[in-house]
Amino acid sequence: MEGVVAAWRRWFGPPVRDAILAVIVTAILLVGSYGEGSPSSPSDRIQFGGHAAPQPGAALILVAVAGLALIWRRRAPVAVLAVSIAAVAGYSLLGLVNGAALIAPILALYSVAGHVSIRRAFLAAFVTLAILMTVTAANNPFGHISGGGFDIIPFMVAAALFAGIAVANRNAYVASIRDRAEQDARRRIDEERLRIARELHDVVAHTMATINVQAGVAAHVLPTRPEAAAESLQAIKTASKEGLRELRAILNVLRQADDADPTQPAPGTARLEDLIAGARRAGLETTFTVTGDPVRLPAAVDLAAYRIIQESLTNTIRHAGPATAAVSLGYQNDEVRIDVTDTGRGQPVITGNGGHGLAGMRERAAAVGGTVEAGPGAAGGFRVAARLPLGGRLADQAPGPAADQPADSPPPLAADAPAADPAAPAQEGTP
Repeated sequence: MEGVVAAWRRWFGPPVRDAILAVIVTAILLVGSYGEGSPSSPSDRIQFGGHAAPQPGAALILVAVAGLALIWRRRAPVAVLAVSIAAVAGYSLLGLVNGAALIAPILALYSVAGHVSIRRAFLAAFVTLAILMTVTAANNPFGHISGGGFDIIPFMVAAALFAGIAVANRNAYVASIRDRAEQDARRRIDEERLRIARELHDVVAHTMATINVQAGVAAHVLPTRPEAAAESLQAIKTASKEGLRELRAILNVLRQADDADPTQPAPGTARLEDLIAGARRAGLETTFTVTGDPVRLPAAVDLAAYRIIQESLTNTIRHAGPATAAVSLGYQNDEVRIDVTDTGRGQPVITGNGGHGLAGMRERAAAVGGTVEAGPGAAGGFRVAARLPLGGRLADQAPGPAADQPADSPPPLAADAPAADPAAPAQEGTP
């Protein structure tokens, strides 16, 4: 079917349609011009003052030239108008009735008005009007200036001029709509790329950070506490398995962009229990409380809430040292509130990963119309507080890092991050 459509567009495109239309118009003009020179009605013959109407004869060639020139009306509208006017002017100066022949330059003028600026269209219309009226009056076969097509030339020129301008305006409007649609499509593609890049960063950064932390723990306690080393290796296995699963899901989206939506659900608040359990298994004592009546969150808000809590716990694991954490999720009338506190050192390490970490949390919240506040807690440690509207209002464009946020905030991490064992040595780069 696509081949048939392509063949139809190739063989019956605008040039072919213009040629067919020009041939049909030329045939009509020839028949009309011949009929004007051979009137059969007594009322038509009376107009010539008792003498016979002038026979067009070989002059019909000029009418054919004026009509067939319309084949190129899209490619060279001004040249076609000039040829049509010249042919009809010669036909009229021979003293022949030019009523039907006038249609050719009028159609050419319509094409010019649809392809040039308004100023040039009015200039072309004025020249066309002046020439056609002059040559018609110069040798009018009816014996007076206002006979034949002389009276209707101004109306024909005006109709062609304004119809061409209207079509040009409509084409410009359609082109602007198409351009905006293409820009919106490109913007959506860019936003989707940014979203996928964030998801990949979360997964890869979390998995590698967890493996790094737990490998350090295992190396440290292996000589004296092999059972603790085994727990760290198990945590590495769990984190790598979960990271591979999320990476596989993201890559499936990239490979199957034109296929059905993936069946793997995106992380959300329904998986927070698993996230908290993973932190507890790794040694970070974490409490989790829910207040208010839980409601179904919009997909964007659900994912943003999960990622903000995930990144907060991951920063605690990496930078807070021996600590405990508390996660609170509160459902209000029109928003969901997130509060993550820890009893660690009070400030995450700044690690030179521009645009990530705390800035990434703010970007995720801003993308759904929410806010994030982060800083030292009132009783020590560090606190992250987020407010996300339940309406899930998406921003037109994903915002960049906040102006007041340092560009080297720590990177966000992905799900189920095991915590560092309290007995593990401080990580490199920790103050």
